[in-house]
Amino acid sequence: MIFGRNVGDRPGVSESAFTNFVAREITPRFPDGLTVIDGDGQWRDGARNVDVRERAKVVLITFVDDAQKRAGLVAIAESYKQQFSQQSVLTKVGNVCASF
Repeated sequence: MIFGRNVGDRPGVSESAFTNFVAREITPRFPDGLTVIDGDGQWRDGARNVDVRERAKVVLITFVDDAQKRAGLVAIAESYKQQFSQQSVLTKVGNVCASF
């Protein structure tokens, strides 16, 4: 999942706010673990016809695919959009071969 950190055209989601979001929304749904990576991103705002650059958080979660886990991803994205006035959260689900 990729979470933009701007609110409007300004930085708005602080490190502590994101850490609290992970603790409240992501960890309870995916308690087996995850990785958070800092990123720099950009996207095209079609409504304003401009490129928007912003800091981002990339959250990698490995899990056995099922309907409950996918619903958890949707709930996380919706919660983030609502709490931090975001237009979207990028969510990518794909098959991987992993071992621990």
